[in-house]
Amino acid sequence: MTRPLTTASILISLTLSAAIFGFFYAWVCSTMWGLDAADPRVAIAAMNAMNGSVRNAVFAPAFFGTPVALGLTAVLAWRQNMCKSAALFTASAGVYVALALLLTMLVNVPMNEALAATEIPENLTDAAEIWADYSSRWQLWNQIRTATSGLSFLLALLGAMAFARQNKV
Repeated sequence: MTRPLTTASILISLTLSAAIFGFFYAWVCSTMWGLDAADPRVAIAAMNAMNGSVRNAVFAPAFFGTPVALGLTAVLAWRQNMCKSAALFTASAGVYVALALLLTMLVNVPMNEALAATEIPENLTDAAEIWADYSSRWQLWNQIRTATSGLSFLLALLGAMAFARQNKV
């Protein structure tokens, strides 16, 4: 019974970690560039709307469930003495928690809250200054969490491959 449970946990881990990596990546390669090209007053309002809408039941499993799934997979692999696979899933969970989830909570979310608390100026120059300061810093931190969530996914993929090799799946 343990092997099918571990296999299911691996699939969930891969799906969730790929989903969150893709979510962060989409902000890097399209969303922020689009907002940067827009009127900064519109960009600020749109970013506030997106930040408000992301707190939902579709996003939560990928953001909060990824480390849970990765951790559970690591535990199941450790219990089966699949040390290489377990170590890779443990590393994947650690990278995601420290460099994607906590980074989001400690840096991006406070930046989002500060932007939401800022009155959008009618003056284009003032709005452009607010947006330029916010966007450049936010994008830097988003690129870090994108790269590290991608690394987390790759570690999980390597963990899945190690599990498969050891089980001859």
